[in-house]
Amino acid sequence: MTKLQVRAFLYQLGCFAILFTSIQYLVAKFTNLTGLWIPMTAFVAGTILAPKFQAVKTKDGEKLFMKWMFVKGIKEIG
Repeated sequence: MTKLQVRAFLYQLGCFAILFTSIQYLVAKFTNLTGLWIPMTAFVAGTILAPKFQAVKTKDGEKLFMKWMFVKGIKEIG
């Protein structure tokens, strides 16, 4: 794995972890779900809402891109 692929993985993992923990807290606090349903709901919502990062080799070298449902199009990172 290249440096940018590792960075894309860590960005994606970090964004998912932040969303997962915050959604898990909100679901536990404001819904009547119990047991395994709380982390399952947070997992599904976090997977859908988290931005997607990918390292792509282009003719100018390797670049890092991000796609997110709240941002139109694909954005180049750094």
